[in-house]
Amino acid sequence: MLIEEKAAKISLFFMDLDGVLTDGRIILDHHGQEIKSFHVRDGLGLKMLMKAGIEVIIVTGRRSRAAEHRARELGIGRLYQDVPDKGALCKKLILDRGLEKLSVACMGDDIPDLAMFREAGLSIAVADAVKEVREAADYVTKRKGGHGAVREACEWILKCQEKWDVSFTDFTVK
Repeated sequence: MLIEEKAAKISLFFMDLDGVLTDGRIILDHHGQEIKSFHVRDGLGLKMLMKAGIEVIIVTGRRSRAAEHRARELGIGRLYQDVPDKGALCKKLILDRGLEKLSVACMGDDIPDLAMFREAGLSIAVADAVKEVREAADYVTKRKGGHGAVREACEWILKCQEKWDVSFTDFTVK
């Protein structure tokens, strides 16, 4: 099956947070509070995916109030934090929804994300992912994590599904 055909079947999109929606750096202020930087175009891309009927779920191995805030801002209803085995969680969520592997995509950047890749029909790596993740991916973005890679993947999926419409006008992205 061609990679575009895989993308055309996607109805569920799992993604990691650190290194995918962010550039992977952990910045702490003088109080020890974590600060994360998110690319606004990634946010719009995720909103477009959701508007097109694709469910978005964030699965991360860390806990962060910034992640909770960003997910809430974007209207992402499912954020799983402190997940030691991303593959097991993804498998359970896929079964709970009665989906087939071919309707699931995932996006990651590091070794723990390979477990998600094994549960998905389409795996996407950011350009600066570790070698093992890039090699295991069906699609590698041109952009780095935190620098528009998520938007690139969202646009590509929507175009493969013939749902890309630049006339989207009812979005508010923060």
